Amino acid sequence: MLKISRDPFLRFTTLILITSSLFSYGTEARLHYYNDIHNPNSYPEPPYSSFSQSQPPSISPDPDDLSQPPSPCQDLDQEVVHDVRNYGAVGDGITDDTDAFKTAWDSACSNDEDNNTVSILLVPFGFTFVIHSTIFTGPCRSYQYFQVDGTIVPRDGPEPWPSGFNKRQWLVFYRIEGMALIGNGVIDGRGQKWWDLPCKPHRNVNKTTALTGPCESPAALRFFMSSNLSMQGVTIKNSPQFHMTFDGCHEVHINSLRITSPPSSPNTDGIHIENSNSVEIHNSVISNGDDCVSIGSGSYNIDILNLTCGPGGHGISIGSLGNQNSRACVSNITVRDSFIKFSDNGVRIKTWQGGSGSVSGVTFDNIQMDNVRNPIIIDQYYCTSKN
Repeated sequence: MLKISRDPFLRFTTLILITSSLFSYGTEARLHYYNDIHNPNSYPEPPYSSFSQSQPPSISPDPDDLSQPPSPCQDLDQEVVHDVRNYGAVGDGITDDTDAFKTAWDSACSNDEDNNTVSILLVPFGFTFVIHSTIFTGPCRSYQYFQVDGTIVPRDGPEPWPSGFNKRQWLVFYRIEGMALIGNGVIDGRGQKWWDLPCKPHRNVNKTTALTGPCESPAALRFFMSSNLSMQGVTIKNSPQFHMTFDGCHEVHINSLRITSPPSSPNTDGIHIENSNSVEIHNSVISNGDDCVSIGSGSYNIDILNLTCGPGGHGISIGSLGNQNSRACVSNITVRDSFIKFSDNGVRIKTWQGGSGSVSGVTFDNIQMDNVRNPIIIDQYYCTSKN
């Protein structure tokens, strides 16, 4: 069932109303320093989701998993802070600080000093840290804060990407059971050189046909098989491909997040959700070159509130679903009190011919649009090559 509004005439009027939307951002940042260095541990690697490709990453061979799940953290009364500089990170924007981040994460994740303890991995303000393709693995023994007050970047473009490291994902969080990504800092994917690959030219007014060639590009942030996640305050920008993806996740709370890339940047979905449930996206701004939010198969109980999409992009999309005659189901999706501007589409449901399944329990309520080509579009013959 698709419910556009409770009062069709009034909601239609509201949908085409030209408005503006302002957001204020606030996040609490705590700057701490921690000098105790622990020994690193190795962890397993996540398999791929259907949005990416077929082979798993090959970053840490022969890993050993933690033997015990994390303890519940209620009435927290102690913080253990792991400043990445105390683990060898330089933060000069040139030196590769991956090992320092991994060591700091392993130390924070294995912290078991007290059941009422949280661990804070601190990326301090005023520094730029270079990290290559990395997997941060749980479960951890305490609740984790990944506090980004500085800047995190990958190596600049596909050429300096380390040989043997996966080019389809950059920062991966796997099997995390309780984590908050917070701070006033920036995660910058340095996407320009990836967008300029021959297979992915910039979109322009003439819609230039893409040329053949290598086209692997990493998603900036990927959360896989994780739960009890929170994101607030951080800016994520210029991802080579998707900015943030959730696959197999439960209980995700996103608030006051900013995602940005140029309107011409290809395949730069803001937030992609797949095989996940109980996801909230509130009070955030996404301006990019593809779907503002894309909701894939196996997703249900998704709540989007007070979201601004644009300028640029393809709006809020359910799908595409049912590619290659597959079965796909999505249910209980609510998009309300949001604003979409200067976009190809507003709210969209797209399914492939030959697929099967259902899209049900969808509510689009009080969505205001400004200069949107297709305010509401339901396409059951979706095909990327058709005119």
